[in-house]
Amino acid sequence: MNFWLVLTVNSVTFGGLLFLLASGFSLIFGLMRIPNLTHGSLFMLGAYVGGSAVVGLLGFKLNFWLAAVLATLTVAALGALVERFLLRQLPGDQLAQVLVTLGISFMAADFCLMVWGGDPMSVATPDGLGGFARVGTAVFPLYRLAIIAIAIVVAIALWLLLDRTRLGAMIRAGVDDPDMARVVGIRVSQLFTIVFALGAGLAAFAGIIGGPILSVYPGLDQDMLPLALLVVIIGGAGSLLGSFVGSILVGFIYNFGQALLPELAYFVLFLPMLLVLLLRPQGLFGRHMP
Repeated sequence: MNFWLVLTVNSVTFGGLLFLLASGFSLIFGLMRIPNLTHGSLFMLGAYVGGSAVVGLLGFKLNFWLAAVLATLTVAALGALVERFLLRQLPGDQLAQVLVTLGISFMAADFCLMVWGGDPMSVATPDGLGGFARVGTAVFPLYRLAIIAIAIVVAIALWLLLDRTRLGAMIRAGVDDPDMARVVGIRVSQLFTIVFALGAGLAAFAGIIGGPILSVYPGLDQDMLPLALLVVIIGGAGSLLGSFVGSILVGFIYNFGQALLPELAYFVLFLPMLLVLLLRPQGLFGRHMP
């Protein structure tokens, strides 16, 4: 019984990390109509920058949460620059945009390897969250429970942003019908920059808070990007609810597949994606792309 409870908590925790990563990816894909192949690199950059601030490699040492804020803002600014000065120069050319994001992901991977080397970086658990919570005979790490709580808070905050603010209404309009949004005076190009920066910041935040669990290592970007794509395909591009449900589903499939069917883990992981593409190509909660 304890095994199943621990596996369930681990699955929800991993799903929470995937939600932080994939929600921004989904909004970028829904608004800009391109798969942002730098998203895994943004996750890894956030982990490296935040982890370096925690251990003092940047010339100063911050506590974990200040390091997370630094990593989030730094990578969000980088994302805004990429969209403004690279992707915006290729309007409507989706193939070129995809190739640019792919090239940037390779450059980011080489940059991380050059600066931080090939050895994994360990990130310590934040102070006060290194213990365990006991429920009956089951024991759960406090930090994993904290990640679940953080993911829920971020999901609520994003829902309020998208459904209760003027900016959110403009983003939803841009996702649903970008041409009509332009006609009514919404500056979709500025939305691109805002959403890209938001998605980059969320990816970086996921990277640093996932550091104590996953560690930080070269190739982390390539491990996380396919999972973000899975979430978007299953949940639906541009859908916050789809990102949340898809992340939890992928978290459960990934962890239970690795634990119960390790030889078929990737078969079990990608089978739902194939079924969704065949039966409902827009995803469980997505809409048909215009």
